[in-house]
Amino acid sequence: MVHSSRSNHSEESPSTSSPRGRSLAHSVGSCGDSPADIRGAVLTNGELKGEAVDDTHCSKTAISSLSSAGKGETAANGSPSLSSTPSAEMDSSAPPAATETPSSTDQSSTATETHTTDALPAGWEQRILPHGRVYYVDHNTKTTTWERPLPPGWEKRVDQRGRFYYVDHNTRTTTWQRPTAESVRNYEQWQSQRSQLQGAMQQFNQRYLYQVNNTLHSPHQQSVVENDPLGALPPGWEKRQDNGRVYYVNHNTRTTQWEDPRTQGMIQEPPLPPGWEMKYTAEGVRYFVDHNSRTTTFKDPRPVNVWPAISSLSTQSNALPSHVKISVSRQTLFEDSFQQIMNMKPYDLRRRLYIIMRGEEGLDYGGIAREWFFLLSHEVLNPMYCLFEYAGKNNYCLQINPASSINPDHLTYFRFIGRFIAMALYHGKFIDTGFTLPFYKRMLNKKPTLKDLESIDPEFYNSIMWVKENDLEECGVELYFAQDMEILGKVTTHQLKNDGENELVTQDNKEEYISLLTDWRFTRGVEEQTKAFLDGFNEVVPLEWLRYFDEKELELMLCGMQEIDLNDWQKNTIYRHYTKNSKQIHWFWQVVKEMDNEKRIRLLQFVTGTCRLPVGGFAELIGSNGPQKFCIDKVGKETWLQCKITLSQNFNRLDLPPYKNQEQLREKLLFAIEETEGFGQE
Repeated sequence: MVHSSRSNHSEESPSTSSPRGRSLAHSVGSCGDSPADIRGAVLTNGELKGEAVDDTHCSKTAISSLSSAGKGETAANGSPSLSSTPSAEMDSSAPPAATETPSSTDQSSTATETHTTDALPAGWEQRILPHGRVYYVDHNTKTTTWERPLPPGWEKRVDQRGRFYYVDHNTRTTTWQRPTAESVRNYEQWQSQRSQLQGAMQQFNQRYLYQVNNTLHSPHQQSVVENDPLGALPPGWEKRQDNGRVYYVNHNTRTTQWEDPRTQGMIQEPPLPPGWEMKYTAEGVRYFVDHNSRTTTFKDPRPVNVWPAISSLSTQSNALPSHVKISVSRQTLFEDSFQQIMNMKPYDLRRRLYIIMRGEEGLDYGGIAREWFFLLSHEVLNPMYCLFEYAGKNNYCLQINPASSINPDHLTYFRFIGRFIAMALYHGKFIDTGFTLPFYKRMLNKKPTLKDLESIDPEFYNSIMWVKENDLEECGVELYFAQDMEILGKVTTHQLKNDGENELVTQDNKEEYISLLTDWRFTRGVEEQTKAFLDGFNEVVPLEWLRYFDEKELELMLCGMQEIDLNDWQKNTIYRHYTKNSKQIHWFWQVVKEMDNEKRIRLLQFVTGTCRLPVGGFAELIGSNGPQKFCIDKVGKETWLQCKITLSQNFNRLDLPPYKNQEQLREKLLFAIEETEGFGQE
């Protein structure tokens, strides 16, 4: 990062250790033994009151006391200590009134001060006592101080721990060191010289960037110079790298940031709905006014645009250097993954993943990791292990199985699954099977509603609705604030409230009963399992990071899109050594068009390593180097009749030989997606 005397914390308190703080407003006493010694003037706590007085009215005793006090309170660096109110002796060392004219002695002393050549802010004046001590007069506020005023644009502040720091509003930076005009000038001069030197070095290095035949020494340099789609950086900006993470330096303001200045501000908020207005409170909190209903709310009425948050979350791993290796076998995928993930520090699971399938030659540039997430999620979420169960007969979304305690280590497994799901969300990978919407609401700390119950337990929902819509007394139905539950053949009674088994449900308390019963249905027998899952998830991805999303967006981020849109697929496919009018390409899409959705998903998994699409469809496919569209590449020749279809999952590329007819292409393609498993190295 950029090393300087200023730390780039915007205008927040610096977080590093600080020098001993000093008070800016110093209490200064009068020139004599008491304020009455000055003719009609009073100088209290640095404030000038009354008329001016001449230096000659100060007694020799006062001046003597002044000298001794001045020596005693001067710090090692020669500056006065201003941390407390002066004593009686300190009062005698007070500067004279602000409006008097310095004597000849003062003027000669002023000439000997090296720092007096720097201009003071408007309304300030520098004066010197007879013994040579300098003080400053602020005619704007009629106060005096031993400390020289800060340069223009600077401010002194105190953090929550009582430490002083200084804010430079010119560059929006902070520092623990008190700035002086000289230090600011030296810093600006150093930055100017440094920028000139860097410019000269860049021009010098550019001479050797190209060889005589106009080829580059380094392919990486060529991509930086010629293939940057965003073009050159704005004037005064520089791109740097620290521990593998790129950041940007603005030499104009001497600040640094992670965001690329060329893309900053491109994402604009959508307009508010008709009749809505956005306002701010006195504290700067944003709220919204609905003039249609004459109401206000802090919730943004616009549809949530999750892309900035998704982008921020999915690229978090780039902030951590190095990578973490996970070596597994396809035969013992669950056991291998469990042992390694639980033995790692949660922080390390946010590093770039490098998955090794033992016994296979493939190198993981993203494709193997995608398949690992998909296969492992299929394994750990399998209801066969009794950790999860299907929500209903016709609902294949998963929920926690209340009978999971049949496995004595079930809480450890739920903590492992929480870590794994957090890794999938953090690294932007998809899982095989999704959870119920109430489960996602629990992750977001939202309370499920009665309507949510309809999708996971229709019978229970219908029973509650009957209670809600009918008069229990007229129907002769007796219900109490207690509910029986059976787990593994054991029946237990849950009290919905204290002494609930003895409290009868009536028309007056029926709504309370329905609310308590609904809450219990979502948590019955799964409190410990849910807590273990959320604890594991929170270890890798803090749950507060999910505040940007709702339950449906969270499901999309974890599971992607299910239905394959053939038009979207064709629209976002690129070709190498083929064109969209090539006969082989025409045959390929004809074969895909004839496939059902299941075969299309298997083809997608064969090429990309996952059967899920990102939220943005095929246009948002990710490869090893970032966004990478589906690609069909021509390999071999028409005479190679036995050539097989191959792939590169790391680059979302299908290597398609130039088959002579559509039937041959169909046969090879179906064989590839149905019979092929594993990775090879190109």
